[in-house]
Amino acid sequence: MAGLIKREDIDEVRARTDLREVVEQYVTLKPAGIGSYKGLCPFHDERTPSFHVRPQLGTYHCFGCDESGDVISFLMEMDHTPFSETVERLAARIGYELHYEQGSAPNREEVGRRQRLLDAHKVAAEFFQRNLYTRQAAAAQRFLGERGFDHDAARTYGIGYAPQGWSHLLQHLRNHGFTDQELKLTGMVSEGNRGLYDRFRGRLIWPIRAVAGEVIGFGARKLYDDDPGPKYLNTPETQLYKKSQVLYGIDLAKRPIAKTKQVVVVEGYTDVMACHLAGITTAVATCGTAFGADHIKIVRRFLSDDSAGGEVVFTFDGDAAGQKAALRAFQEDQRFVAQTYVAVEPHGMDPCDLRLTRGDVAVRDLVESRTPLFEFALKATIREYDVNSLEGRLRAMRACAPIVAGIRDPALRPAYARELSGWLGIETNEVLRAVDAASRSENGRGEPGRGRAQGSTPDRPDARGHRGDSVGSRHGSGPVSGPGSAPGENHRPEAPELPDPREPVSRMEREALEVVLQLPDLVPDGYWEHFDSAGMTYRVHQVLHDAVVAARADEDYHGEGGRAWLEHVRAHLPEPLHGYLAQLSVTPLPAATEQQMRNYAVGVLTSLVEMHINRAKSDKLAHLNRLNAQREPELYQQLNRELLDLELQRRSLTGV
Repeated sequence: MAGLIKREDIDEVRARTDLREVVEQYVTLKPAGIGSYKGLCPFHDERTPSFHVRPQLGTYHCFGCDESGDVISFLMEMDHTPFSETVERLAARIGYELHYEQGSAPNREEVGRRQRLLDAHKVAAEFFQRNLYTRQAAAAQRFLGERGFDHDAARTYGIGYAPQGWSHLLQHLRNHGFTDQELKLTGMVSEGNRGLYDRFRGRLIWPIRAVAGEVIGFGARKLYDDDPGPKYLNTPETQLYKKSQVLYGIDLAKRPIAKTKQVVVVEGYTDVMACHLAGITTAVATCGTAFGADHIKIVRRFLSDDSAGGEVVFTFDGDAAGQKAALRAFQEDQRFVAQTYVAVEPHGMDPCDLRLTRGDVAVRDLVESRTPLFEFALKATIREYDVNSLEGRLRAMRACAPIVAGIRDPALRPAYARELSGWLGIETNEVLRAVDAASRSENGRGEPGRGRAQGSTPDRPDARGHRGDSVGSRHGSGPVSGPGSAPGENHRPEAPELPDPREPVSRMEREALEVVLQLPDLVPDGYWEHFDSAGMTYRVHQVLHDAVVAARADEDYHGEGGRAWLEHVRAHLPEPLHGYLAQLSVTPLPAATEQQMRNYAVGVLTSLVEMHINRAKSDKLAHLNRLNAQREPELYQQLNRELLDLELQRRSLTGV
């Protein structure tokens, strides 16, 4: 078992990674001042850019939805990957070797081999795509056209063509420096008596991608009658490709799934394409296997499958095989907390055929007309019995009772019992007794009750899987665990109440904090002394102020600015304020040149210190007015001296 990544390695990966380069894979950024960029927020819908990125500081913040963080938290949110996996991906990206504690590190040879296999798949995918636009690919082009997929659709889904022949891809990959041993590990070549040869020949090719978008395998459709192989041929099991853990289209559907809390499970590659093009962008498909437990684990990461639920919609053909597949999906239903549904086209058309014959609206209507999976399972079970006879109805009731008993939400069980009573013509009380008996029987065998209450949570991995530190989001309200945290110790700190930025004192304090966070090297030494002694009116600002003072006092702080400076400050700041720190660190400053920045910094800090002095003067003057000079002459004189000193400080600061 791999141990925890060392804290210093996490910091090094964060420091060496170009945040702008990573963000620009998802967001179009434009300059927004010195060292600042902005674009449309990837975390919420907006028309005016409010998402700001400061690469030098390694921080982003959206002023529209308050999401903020660093490069690690950004990728975790975008790709829904656990903390440790995200750090490992970034480390591989920059060629940095990670070190682990409390366990073993991933085998370096394995890591290197995996990357070589990914590189080979990338080269192969590009080879197939180029071949789709050759004369030899006429059958592939015709297949796509007949199913309503144009040139843009083919490019969007990376569709390609494997040319006829025995070694076109093999030679291409060899020419790119891949060894025969590496190629055998990819599953893209087979081995016979005469050596290696292409696995995919004369077929339409779909690249199968992992969640993060890397090509890990291929699906190939037969095009020619003289091809003796199966209709669909997939990559065999490899280090990269495990069919029980792969969902076609998940790389494109992951964000819509997370946004809408709905996933639509279809049966084939063309069905995924048809659904997406029809506006059902949450569609995914299994790759040559039934939808099972490992697929559910993938989907959960995006559904946030908790008591708030979500929707899993299975689409199946209306034929016997489709009915059987739907019932098989029903067996896995208990692994979800989300509500599960089934959408069956009554005429037996799959989404691709439906879109081709009746248009995009028909595909959307199919998903909209979904039926709760429990209802579908009950009706399918009833059809197995002769309900024209009393004996048949009783047998159907006994077969359906465990299904009703397995409904998670106890409030729904009586409703389904009444429905079942109406479908079978049996008294409701009789059906309820059968359901209760089924529930007692199942629990009496020591098996987990299928009818767990709504809101309970099954055992499942943490949706974000934090390991190590990360900049929080939404003012630190997201779950974070430290390097030594044990599983299940994630907490959700309460987000602090922030002052109104329109209030003058709040605005002045905020501007001063923006200056010392963003421009520490432009603050004159004398002004640091003034800042250190200046108190803040608002508690949130005082905590940030104290963190800045403490960071400057760190033994390992040597006056550097930028990202390293923010990390020092963050280390002294409570986690719920990490988001506010990120917000202050990316707020654009009203200055363009370095000299303007310096003047602005001095002006803002002068105003803060002057406000602090005036407030102190007011406090002491009020105290002085409350005194009796005859009874407390020494204190009276002391306050007068302090008032004079404060006034001299103010004049030396402002020159007035």
